[in-house]
Parts: sequence; structure tokens; C-alpha cells
Amino acid sequence: MITGGGIPFNLLNQDLLLLPQKAIYWKQEKALIAADVHLGKVGHFRKAGIAVPRDMEQTELAVLSDLIFEHKPEKIIFLGDFFHSDMNADWDWFILWRSQFPKLEIILVRGNHDIIDDSYYRQLNIILHDEMLIGPFLMLHHPLTDTNLHNASGYVFCGHIHPGVRLVGRGRQAITLPCFAFGNRQAVLPSFGKFTGKVAIRSNKTDRVFAIANDKVLTVN
Repeated sequence: MITGGGIPFNLLNQDLLLLPQKAIYWKQEKALIAADVHLGKVGHFRKAGIAVPRDMEQTELAVLSDLIFEHKPEKIIFLGDFFHSDMNADWDWFILWRSQFPKLEIILVRGNHDIIDDSYYRQLNIILHDEMLIGPFLMLHHPLTDTNLHNASGYVFCGHIHPGVRLVGRGRQAITLPCFAFGNRQAVLPSFGKFTGKVAIRSNKTDRVFAIANDKVLTVN
């Protein structure tokens, strides 16, 4: 199935909409969920002298704005690696963006790249967690191993690995596309940020995998 507006997906009696912008809208919580935005990565590379288009960070924030205007969430949950590494000038763009949505609840589940001081987030009224249980879902950054999943307090939503699915055509041409990967106890979200790589993951027959191609969501299995 292919759709331009996302794929509805019911999980544990919760209504999710898998979006081609590589985020999830959770109807019951009126929440957007996104992983690995990596805001500030452009500024980080430019500081190192690597030529990267200046407007890339603004594009990511514009996509978030479009999702907010379309779905009208009450909160956004970021599953780690929201701001990439040390503070840089890209933070100013985020301050400006945040001022446009002062009533929006923003929750950050810390990732390994979220190393700037907590005070910067608190000044913008952003709630910080290392993990968060909300409804039937446990929000994390890093995926859990199979052993740890058995002890988890909820079905895990996470990011970190920038998952992709490798599709092979009849002419043996192949492409790796970002994807949502839902297992029995854990879902891994694609990287929201465009300035990131992706890693082809192995999936079990029981997994549900949804690829993102040409701004559409495609059911793989």
C-alpha cells in the first residue's frame, strides 16, 4: 500500500499515523514522535570547514512546522539526538522556531549526541528525560537488546540506528530506503534529519516494515 498522507497503523489499541516526513502522529496522545533530528549538524560541519548548504537546518524546522500546522499536536516527543554535539549558531534558528509555538509541549528523551547543557533546553521550556513511559509505550533513544526487551516496562519506541530497508528490483538494481521497523516488542524510527546516513537492518518475518520513498510510505512486509 502506498499513500501520500501516511499509513494508519494500530499498535496495542493505539492509533498511529506513519508519516512520509519520517515521523509518527499518535492520535490518542495528540503527539508527534520523531527521532534523530540532529539539528546543528550543519553548523557543526561548517565550523570544521566542511561545505554544507546553510539552509538545511531551516528546512528541517520548516518540515516540523508543516507537521504541526497539519496535525495540530499538543506535544512533540523527540527520541534523542535532537541537537548534534556542541552548541553552535544553528541553536539561534531553533530559538526563533520555538517562539512560534510557545504552548506546544516539547519532550526530549536524551540521546548520545545531546550533550549541550540542560539549561539551554529549560530556557525554552523543553522537558528532559532519559526514558519515559507514556501509555503502553516506553520512549528511549537506543534500541534494547532482546534480553533487555523482556524486562522493559512497555513497548519500546526508539531511534539511534537510522534504520533502512534494502529493496532489490528485477534488474538487480538495489536501493536502501529509510524505514519504520516494528518488531514484537520494539519499534525503531527512521532518522528525521536529512543530513544523516541509514543502515539496512535485518528484519524477522513477524516484523512490520514501512519504507519511505519519494515522499510516500510503502508497506514492505
